[in-house]
Amino acid sequence: MPTKGKLKSPERFIRPMVRKLDGYVPGEQPQSKNIIKLNTNENPISPSPKVLRAIQKAADSRLRLYPNPTAKPLRSALAQLHCCQPENIIIGNGSDELLALATRCFVEPKSSGTKTSKEIARQTIQYFTPSYSLYPILADIHGARKNEFKLSQNYKLPNKTSLIKGKWNYQAALTYITTPNAPSGAGYKTKDLAKICKDQNGIIILDEAYIDFAEETALGLTKRFSNVIISRTFSKSYSLCSQRIGYFIAHSKLIAALDRIRDSYNTNELGQTAALATLTDLKYYQRQFKRIIKARSQTSKNLTAIGFDVIPSQTNFIFAKPKGLSAKDLFIKLRKQKIITRWFDTKDCRDWLRITIGTERDMEKFILSTKSIVKKHSQR
Repeated sequence: MPTKGKLKSPERFIRPMVRKLDGYVPGEQPQSKNIIKLNTNENPISPSPKVLRAIQKAADSRLRLYPNPTAKPLRSALAQLHCCQPENIIIGNGSDELLALATRCFVEPKSSGTKTSKEIARQTIQYFTPSYSLYPILADIHGARKNEFKLSQNYKLPNKTSLIKGKWNYQAALTYITTPNAPSGAGYKTKDLAKICKDQNGIIILDEAYIDFAEETALGLTKRFSNVIISRTFSKSYSLCSQRIGYFIAHSKLIAALDRIRDSYNTNELGQTAALATLTDLKYYQRQFKRIIKARSQTSKNLTAIGFDVIPSQTNFIFAKPKGLSAKDLFIKLRKQKIITRWFDTKDCRDWLRITIGTERDMEKFILSTKSIVKKHSQR
C-alpha cells in the first residue's frame, strides 16, 4: 500500500546531471498572423510543386505501415547525387539526431578515474565558439568533456599556430565544425578545413547545414580522410523543416557503426518521400538559392549603408551589429512592428542580430523598419 502523507518530490528520480541541464532553446515559432518571420533560417519559399504532389499522393492507407527502415531508396538517390555508395550515407530524423548519434558512437562519457591524456581525449567533444548551441548540450547529455575554442576576429578559422597556442586538442574523440558558421554566416575555405582534418586524430563532423548558399563544399574531404563526416539537412535549403530529414556522408565503416545504434524506423515515410521528390526537382531549388543569395547581398549592402557592421555571409541569414543602439533594443523594436529576428544573449553574440533572409518583400519591410528605428533613436 502507498504511504499516506506528503508525496516525495519526483525530482529524486531524475539524474543529477539532467536536473542541472540547460536544454536547447529553439527559435520562436509565433502563431500570430501578419508576422515577418526572420528568426529560424527557414526557406521562405514553399517546397517544389512536385514535392507537394508526392506527399499528397503518399498520404493514403500506406500510413498504417512502417516506413522503409533504412531509407534505402533515398540513400541510393543521394549516393548518385554525391558520387558515392549508399553504404556511405545514413539518414536521420533531422541532422540533429545524427549529431546525437555521433556523440554516443564515438565519445566515452567522462570518468572520475581518468588519468592519462589519451583517456581524456577519448572523452572529449570540441567545437568552435560561437557556433551551433546544440553541441555543448549534446556533450552535457552524454557526460562528455568539452573543449571550446574561440574563433578568430570576425569569426574566422584560427590558423595552426593559434590552435596549438590555444590548446586545441588534436586527439579529441569528436570535433564539430559548422561550415559555413552559424550564427555568423562566415564561410570557410576547404583548404583551411583540410589542414585541420589532416592533423586531427579523432572524428571531425563538418556540419554543412547551409552549404547550398555557400561558395564551396568540403564534401571531397570524406574521400581524403577516413575520419571526416559531412552533415547535411533538407530543412534549411529545401523547405522541409517539418519533415525532419538529415543525413551523414562518410566512410562506410563509420556509417555502419552509426547504423548499429540508430533507432529503428527513425525517419517517417512522408519525410522520405518528400526528400526523394526534392532530388527530382533540384533546378527549382537552385533558382530559389540564387534569389536568396541576391536578397542577402542587397540586405547586407543596405545595412552597411546605414552604418551596421555586417559579417560577409555564405548562408541564408546575415549577422549584423547595429549602429547607435544595441542589438537587443533593435530586436525588441522590430518585434513591436511584427518583425521577428534572433538575438542571442551570450558574451560573443549579444552585440549582434541574426536576420534570416525572407522574401524580397519581407526584406524591404525589414530595411524600412530598421532605418526608421535607427533614425528615431539618433534624434533623441
